[in-house]
Amino acid sequence: MIGVGIDFGTSNSAAAWYDGESVHLVQLEPDDVIMPTATHLNRELETKTGQEAILQYIEENRDRIVELTPEIIGKSALLTSEASADDPHSEAEVATENVYGHSWIDRGMPGRLFRGVKRLLGNSSVKRLLVFSYPFRVVALITPILLRIRDTIEPCLPGPLEEVHFGHPVMFEGTERHRNDLAFARLSEACEHAGISKLSFYAEPVAATLSYLNDVRAPASGRVLTLDFGGGTLDLSVVEFSGTNFEVLSTAGLSLGGDHIDQLIFSELVFPLLGKGEIWSRVSDGKLIETEFPFEDFEDKLLNWAVTYILNQNQYRAKVADCIRNGGPAAVKFERLDDLISHNYSYLVFQAIKDAKARLSDLEETILDIPELDIAITFTRIQFESMMSNMLLQIDEVLSRVLDDAECSANDIDVVIRTGGSSQIAAVKHKLEQWFPGRVTEHDPFTSVAAGLAIASYHGYEFNAGTGARSNPVVDS
Repeated sequence: MIGVGIDFGTSNSAAAWYDGESVHLVQLEPDDVIMPTATHLNRELETKTGQEAILQYIEENRDRIVELTPEIIGKSALLTSEASADDPHSEAEVATENVYGHSWIDRGMPGRLFRGVKRLLGNSSVKRLLVFSYPFRVVALITPILLRIRDTIEPCLPGPLEEVHFGHPVMFEGTERHRNDLAFARLSEACEHAGISKLSFYAEPVAATLSYLNDVRAPASGRVLTLDFGGGTLDLSVVEFSGTNFEVLSTAGLSLGGDHIDQLIFSELVFPLLGKGEIWSRVSDGKLIETEFPFEDFEDKLLNWAVTYILNQNQYRAKVADCIRNGGPAAVKFERLDDLISHNYSYLVFQAIKDAKARLSDLEETILDIPELDIAITFTRIQFESMMSNMLLQIDEVLSRVLDDAECSANDIDVVIRTGGSSQIAAVKHKLEQWFPGRVTEHDPFTSVAAGLAIASYHGYEFNAGTGARSNPVVDS
């Protein structure tokens, strides 16, 4: 008998299987057990997934000039002269012309990349996304990832793949009341298309708790609060356990993750080095006009690296070129912006930010080094914590809520588990130590959820996403 778990994340995914004794992580990438949750589609609608999808997309958009053309939505016809009643061979003359819609199409785009589709699963208003004029349902965009995961898992198993425990955040992103139900339905359909016919959904923070309780170092009884802080969401649970039984007392979650933090660092540290706040001087009708450079037109596309390539067209780069020609100290900044746009460097900027952020977990300061843009600046932990001040207040609020829902206080918690990549941030560690001094432990930041899901699958544990509370036997440590 085996149990299989899939942690389908906003940014990254992982999978594991459990045989009753050991958890086995599945190597989803050639050199890693973690796989980027990404799908690439070319014009022939051929798919690539994971890191291969990202690298394909970056390479095909490097130095590519974007030319947008208006979309033709129909033709109009205008009768310019009627047929003559006296001449049976005469014909009416009709002038036709194309009718253009409001949307513009990048007809030279070689491929589309989809990341973060998990964020759309609970949104009923997003039914289809247009891919090269073909309407793709959200389900169709995540199926290739799940198919790859299944194909990678199966050869590793000592027996057939019969059932999978599939992780989910406490609440999917969105505002609709029944967003979890919609997300579960979409994931179920995608799994079925991927050949995973039997699955159970299980809350991610509870799965991480199971992974910890399965560890030989876990205590015999008590209450454990788990904080799972990943790329897309922050999820918490409070679990009471004794011997081989446990009960989920409460769960809570926020649409806050490492991706949001990376975007914040980009905007705070890098934007000023790309020309934000500088003056744009140009001559119009013989008059000198000076205004602040319209950096707000660039921001969203820079912060979402998968669409940065759109900036590589004249309506954006002409403004940047004006500022470069004007010379002066600001010209260097706009040269960086032009290089970033033309060479599609946004992804590399985010990778540098992630690396610097990780170093600040152990160091008081580091260098944010982006050699492609000739950027090397000091980034301190104090700066980072100041940027995160509002997020830390949100963490305070969700900690209070999960404890209130569990009808216990911070003093009633025996162990606090930190997991997820963003849980390694020094400010988050300090926040938890303030709440639970001496009781916080880190547990497998990137794989605990997948491991716990495999354990839950092996034992047939269930989780009621509606109430959040469920008693189940747990394996002895």
